[in-house]
Amino acid sequence: MAKCHTDCIERPLCTFFEMIGHFIGSHPWWFFIAPLMLSAGLGSGFYVLKDKMSNDIEEQFTPVDGQAKTERKYIQETFPEDDSMFSSLRLSTDGTYATFIATNERDILTVESLQEILDLDLKVRNMLVKFESELFGYADICGTVTGTCSSNDILDIIGYNASNIDLVNLTFPWYFADFGSVPLYVSLGSVTFNPDNSVKSARAIQLRYYLREDNKTKADIWLEGFINLIANESASTIMVSYTTSVSMQREFEKSPASIVHLFSITYAIAISFSIISCWRLDNVRTMVWVASVGVLSAGLAVLTGFGALLLLGQPFVMTVASCPFMILGIGIDDMFIMVSCWQRTCVLDSVPDRLADTYRDAAISISITTLTDALALFLGYSSPFGSVQSFCLYAGVSVCFCYLYNITFLGAFMALNGQREAENRHWFICAKIPEDLPPGKSKAFSICCVGGSYDRVTEKEEIQPMRRFFHKSYGPFLTQKWVKASVFVVYAGYLAASIYGCSTMKEGLDIRNLAVDDSYIISYYNNQQQHFSEYSYNVMVAVKQVVPYWSQDGLKNLSSCIANFENLNYVNSTSAWFLSFQQYVKAADLNISSEESFQKHLPRFLELNSMFRQDINFSTHKEIQFSRFFIQTLHKTTMKDVLLGLRTTAEQCPIELLVYHPAFIYFDQYTIIMDDTIQIIVVAVIVMLAISLILIPSPLCSLWVAFAICSVIVGVAGFMALWGVSLDSISMINLVICIGFSVDFSAHISYSFVSSSKSDVNDKAAEAMGHLGYPILQGAVSTILGVVVLSMSRSYIFRTFFKIMFLVITFGLVHGLVFIPVFLTLFGACGKRH
Repeated sequence: MAKCHTDCIERPLCTFFEMIGHFIGSHPWWFFIAPLMLSAGLGSGFYVLKDKMSNDIEEQFTPVDGQAKTERKYIQETFPEDDSMFSSLRLSTDGTYATFIATNERDILTVESLQEILDLDLKVRNMLVKFESELFGYADICGTVTGTCSSNDILDIIGYNASNIDLVNLTFPWYFADFGSVPLYVSLGSVTFNPDNSVKSARAIQLRYYLREDNKTKADIWLEGFINLIANESASTIMVSYTTSVSMQREFEKSPASIVHLFSITYAIAISFSIISCWRLDNVRTMVWVASVGVLSAGLAVLTGFGALLLLGQPFVMTVASCPFMILGIGIDDMFIMVSCWQRTCVLDSVPDRLADTYRDAAISISITTLTDALALFLGYSSPFGSVQSFCLYAGVSVCFCYLYNITFLGAFMALNGQREAENRHWFICAKIPEDLPPGKSKAFSICCVGGSYDRVTEKEEIQPMRRFFHKSYGPFLTQKWVKASVFVVYAGYLAASIYGCSTMKEGLDIRNLAVDDSYIISYYNNQQQHFSEYSYNVMVAVKQVVPYWSQDGLKNLSSCIANFENLNYVNSTSAWFLSFQQYVKAADLNISSEESFQKHLPRFLELNSMFRQDINFSTHKEIQFSRFFIQTLHKTTMKDVLLGLRTTAEQCPIELLVYHPAFIYFDQYTIIMDDTIQIIVVAVIVMLAISLILIPSPLCSLWVAFAICSVIVGVAGFMALWGVSLDSISMINLVICIGFSVDFSAHISYSFVSSSKSDVNDKAAEAMGHLGYPILQGAVSTILGVVVLSMSRSYIFRTFFKIMFLVITFGLVHGLVFIPVFLTLFGACGKRH
């Protein structure tokens, strides 16, 4: 057999944990009570939970240092908004607004439907709400243009009279009225045309109501009134969906409440499964109480970890709410490993010696998984997304406490339970009971009042049926040649399906997924996508240097840049103050060929077109320092391609340009999510490999653990794409978890394989299956049971957590119990020195 041992670290660690186990076994009450006191103290951090909640969508689900945030700051400083000349086109943020979409499956442009829309519009504008005993309405807080509330173009066109629709010849996407050209694509959706290209019908109309941002409290009260008003309105010919600028944030904050009731269900399932798994008919050897305390230990770890971070002032993001489900699975998994090792110790040894042997056999195994889980999570903290950082920090610290409590609290209770076993006391009433059935007693007496038997030859507990199955049946079956060949075929199919899934993966977070399924805003976003998806965002382009706008030669470079933008297949048109100025000059037959004449005629043009003033930044000498124009984009490609395409085109321009839209704040995730995820995974795999090399006494087997990590990650990424999950900040959290969980089962089996004293690789695999096959199966099932209730959640975030955790555990289990054992028998014949 190959001699490739690296147990210089593993051997002293085993000795160290053996000493700890003996010490804890000798003083169990110290290590049982201390964690309870620590949990009570640090758990007080939950008193400040409400103050530490941080669920701002932009802050948590967009890149912390995203490029668009820098661009927004530039726009705000260079082109300050004019409250007296409100323009939604020129907002640097989404603004403060309420909006509704009225739809009709046939035609919304009928007198009946338009009248209902006008009636609803009138109710909105006349609605009064109360603030500090003062009644106010839309006119008091609306965004104004020269003292008048900004209006909805489609209603202006028909003069707020539904009957006028028959007198108006609408053109789309632009309507040219006496008061100027109107972008009708903003108001009308799902348009059909007459032969002369005039509008024949439309299925949707959207109205918006923008508010000033100088009094947030008043605006929030009015928006709440708007929601209540629209929610309680009914119409006969139109269907209405609605939202406001604060709706998504408020609906997002409802998500944690949708799973609160699931916590109790989860812990009840976990306790029940743990008790059933550890139940034995022997009334002394049964580990019922140990199973219950194992679940309690995981709960205390969450209480302590969360409480400590809350006391330290760490923000608590909603994504962290899924942590307890994961920690529960990790804690119970380690508990099953420790119980299995305890049951293999000599029952005649003293309790400290039995616990010492348990720690010697189990501590390295659970240390590997804890280190890998914790480090994977702490590496995830380097993510640029606040939601990922918060989750990884809370989860990583909780994993560490889970490990600490399993070593101390759970180990101490195993010692106390061991003392009961040593005195042959009943698991429930703690009274001493006979080991064998006394003469004259019935079989019923043996079921409830007899226990403590063990194998007289090995002086160990009798082998459980499931452990015997894995050792005597499953292990030998798995090592047959035809089974190994079949495993390779199955693995090839798994890998092919995974790679195909990865090739179909979509990127980015759909904003709708932040709200619960039954939220009223889902209907709005669905209607917006269905009826208003052809025309996309009107992107502002800032000119960041001085340009001689009066000179044709000076405008040549800028014109070529505009042409480059318009050559993009998803750019429809350009709107610019200097283009309008040229038209004005031509119509008035003016000469602006010199700077002096340009400066002379520009003020009059801006007086007539005062909205353009917001697009020009003048120096103290009235010279144009910076300016901006706008390009209309279309929905013809992904937002990632649009964002990167516009930025690339701007960078290639000989003039220094900057492209920006408020939505780019969220689209920045497209530019980094894939690269950042791959970077974290690669670094994590390298770290996991280093840990395996240090703690598993076989370099070749350590490489197989690293292989398992990569294989599981590829599988999870591929199948999550096939399951309809995109790569976003939420699934990124779960992929980080995947790194740690993918190590667990394979590390357990690999460590048991190389620790076996058998010489034949097939015997080593069978023995590893016998020792850890059942505990691994228990751990996997318990983890899946811990998260399965999340599949019933009304929130995409928690359902995604379930989907990916299910894939991680399933694939990790298959690797641990099928693929890796087979691969080790063929390529990993490297054992431990005895």
